[in-house]
Parts: sequence; C-alpha cells; structure tokens
Amino acid sequence: NDVADSVANNVVTGKSTSATTLFDWNSAEIGPMLPSYEYEITQEMIDKYRKAVQDPDARFPTIAVKEDTVSFYKLYHDVGSVNARCTFYCYGPPMPGKRIRVHAWIADKYFRRDKPYLVTESVSVDSDGRLIDRVITHELKRPLEVGEKWKS
Repeated sequence: NDVADSVANNVVTGKSTSATTLFDWNSAEIGPMLPSYEYEITQEMIDKYRKAVQDPDARFPTIAVKEDTVSFYKLYHDVGSVNARCTFYCYGPPMPGKRIRVHAWIADKYFRRDKPYLVTESVSVDSDGRLIDRVITHELKRPLEVGEKWKS
C-alpha cells in the first residue's frame, strides 16, 4: 500500500488499512514515539512532485508524503483534523533510490479559544543517516467547528 493513500483513506473514511485506536485528546501523552516507517524515494516521486508544485527544481518531495501525519494515523483514527500551522525545516534533499526513515511523536497539545490542538513532530533521515527534514504540525482536533463562525 502506498503510504499517502493509506493516510488519505484513514482521514477520508475514518478507517485505517490496519488496526488503530480511536484517538483521545485528553489521554494523549506528549513525547512517546509514534510508529516509525520507511519508504524509498524514486525519481518518479520527485518528477511528480516537481510537476505538482510547478517547479522543475523542487528538491523536497518528502513534503508531499505528509510525513507529519502518517505515523499518527498508523496508530490512531479520529474524525479528522484541520491543519492550523505547519513548519518544514529542509536540510538535505533526498536522493532517488535512497530509503527514507521517518520518526515522529506527539510534541505538544494545547487549547486555544476553547478548541483542542495537537502538535506532531517528525524527522526523516535517509539510509546513509543524512537528515532530510523536520516537520512540526499543529492540528485542530475538532474539525467540525471550523465553519461555525460563518453560520447565520
């Protein structure tokens, strides 16, 4: 199964392709590692990413893999979330043919305007141990509230 397709299926249908636990924001612990995973970067992935972002020199197709949420959805399922903020730190562009290993964890959780947010952080390295990128994502974990302020 393609990693991104697996995550997309979980987010859209609320069902994972593997057994997961319903996410409970109140009992979520900060710090423990989420499931790690790896995949191979191919020239085709790089080419598709460059075409999608309309930049023939784009160097970080790892962004398109959604590394920041894959590990979360390998362990949990939920009603979805809304990306409130995402920061990418890009270090060494991945090379075709290299395996990428992603490690992630819940870095923080907080309430803002009485809404629960979850912060996940991921770090990816290639098979030679080179640091590829670091991603920090803040997600609103009550997505149905996003449109509430526009209701009449």
